[in-house]
Amino acid sequence: MRHNLKVPFAEKDQAKKLGARWDAARKLWFVEGGLDLAPFSRWQPTPHDPSVAAPVSAPAPRRSAAAKPMTEAKVQVGSRFVALPRVCDCLPWDDCDKCRLQSWPEPQRGR
Repeated sequence: MRHNLKVPFAEKDQAKKLGARWDAARKLWFVEGGLDLAPFSRWQPTPHDPSVAAPVSAPAPRRSAAAKPMTEAKVQVGSRFVALPRVCDCLPWDDCDKCRLQSWPEPQRGR
């Protein structure tokens, strides 16, 4: 069984020498079940420590989509947004020739 540890960055080399391993995906140190846990006692997290993830054998509960509060959608526009006039009925993200030729200004030559 895997045991997660709460190792400060300054003490990571000590934990590594004792046999702890780094889990890059979860960003925490852990010890496999075969090792003696006594040398790692100072890095054992408290039972309800939120900074250390749950063990691998106990997956975290997932929230359903219905549990999320519904918020009204807002369109956020940047300070440099320029609304171009619509020329045809194409979708805004489509780049049709008619819209491109009539909406986009011609580049200035000679600069």
